[in-house]
Parts: sequence; C-alpha cells; structure tokens
Amino acid sequence: MTPVSQRRQPYKPIDVLIDEVKIQRRVVELGIQITRDYAGREPVLVGVLKGCLVFMSDLIRHINLPLEVEFISAASYRKGTKPDKNIEIADAMTIDLKGRDLLVVEGIVETGRTVDRIVKRLKELEPASVEIVTLLDKPSAHRPAIEPKYKGFKLGNEFVVGYGLDNTQKYRNLPYLGRVSESR
Repeated sequence: MTPVSQRRQPYKPIDVLIDEVKIQRRVVELGIQITRDYAGREPVLVGVLKGCLVFMSDLIRHINLPLEVEFISAASYRKGTKPDKNIEIADAMTIDLKGRDLLVVEGIVETGRTVDRIVKRLKELEPASVEIVTLLDKPSAHRPAIEPKYKGFKLGNEFVVGYGLDNTQKYRNLPYLGRVSESR
C-alpha cells in the first residue's frame, strides 16, 4: 500500500512574498507591543479559525502576560479564491467575556466584512474593549471602515497562502507567505 503522503498531488509552485524570518521577527514585535499595551491586564485572545491557527500559536508565546484563549469560526472562502457573499460564523465560547479586554486574532483582514461581523457579535457580550490583531492587512480591499490596531504586514490585492492561510484547505503548513504561481 502506498503511503498517503506519496499519493497526494504535489503543491503548485509558490512565489514567496514574506519569508519565515521576517514573519517571526514581526510576530515577536507584535507580542512585545501587546504586552506593553495590556500591562496589568489579562486579555482574551479570540482566534478566528482556521486562518489564525499558526499566527496565534506563535503570537501568544511572545505575549508576556496572563491571557486566555477562545476561538470563533468564520468562513467567507469556501470554494477557492473568491469570497462568498454569506459569512458563516460559529462560536462555542466557554469564557465569560463581559468586562474583558478582547483581541480578535485574524490571519488576514481582506474586505473586513468577516472581522466586522465578529466584532459586532463580540460587542453584544459587553467586553471592556475589542481590538483586532492581524498578520496581514489589505486596506485597499476593506469595505466596512476597519482599522486593525495591530498589523503584521500590509499587502495589495493578491491571494496569499501559507503560515495558516489556505486555498481550498491546502498550503496552511507552509512556513512562509506566498502566492500560487501560475507561470511555472
């Protein structure tokens, strides 16, 4: 029997946009900034699945504060590189968020529609504050007026994979950020 890893189609070539070293350096800087800004408080990091997974796991190791972690699931890309009109949001919060400082952790803020809906939903739970932390920000694509407080990198309108971000559930495990190359 052939092992699964040998039966899968190989990835298409990737053009690296941001390498692993730059990503890790920026994640450390964000952790230091959040530690400074939230000194004396115990924030709750609310990760937006699945794209936040790698970024959030690295980020929390560089926040030198007591913190808690929650997750919310949101999907606007289910069939490739074009966002769906309907955003599906699901949560199963186990922590009481009333009066807490929340940091919504996103892999990427593109149109802003998803994170806008999540922030509105979380504000219904009466937190003390809600801020957005994103690895990638595409400000030219924002529809609602969204301004993440903490941003790793700004990008244009290219579709990016790697470091937790996917294309039809593939490429999340790449240690860098890149775009699928159509030229090779």
